[in-house]
Amino acid sequence: INNKMIYTQNNWLFGQQQYEVPSSGSGIIAGQNDTELLIITNNHVVEDSEELSVTFIDNQSVKAAVKGTDSDLAVIAVQLSDIPEETRKQIKAADLGDSDSLKLGQGVVAIGNALGQGQSVTVGYVSALNKKLTINDVERTLLQVDAAINPGNSGGALLNMNGEVIGINAAKYSDISVEGIGYAIPISQAKDIISDLMTKTTKVAVDENEQ
Repeated sequence: INNKMIYTQNNWLFGQQQYEVPSSGSGIIAGQNDTELLIITNNHVVEDSEELSVTFIDNQSVKAAVKGTDSDLAVIAVQLSDIPEETRKQIKAADLGDSDSLKLGQGVVAIGNALGQGQSVTVGYVSALNKKLTINDVERTLLQVDAAINPGNSGGALLNMNGEVIGINAAKYSDISVEGIGYAIPISQAKDIISDLMTKTTKVAVDENEQ
């Protein structure tokens, strides 16, 4: 997922200035409705977006729009009519697993868009369950893994060895003295939120002249 956002900065000499800032993340195909392909990601991947696009496995890039968000998660939509037939043959909805049945030491695979360089795959193990972590002054209960979670991996799938999504990559602990600590939102916690977000009305951008 590629996001172009507007960053506003207050400068004491020039006043308020705005800049276009590109960012990238990852997503998980959750399903579709009559007209849209629906993709799960982290809220911070699409927050304040001016322009969103999704690049699929065959490097085909298509415009996207935000469908619904909550504090942690977001669902974005791509019009089915915008996806070439050849691309549609190569993609499908992910199978969601049961994160409540995970055990310490269980193998996991993290899929994402590390550093915005395209699809990446890292492997590791579940190193903690129900890990309490405070992010932006809010306590969250997350899965801890030692698979590498890098910038651009946010919103990507954390899979078990059956290829089922058991988490949504969310964050990493970053420090020069620390490695091998990444976090994911457990999918069993997220399922109800995702189902609700998938029913929202897509926020399609409207030209200023049409407002």
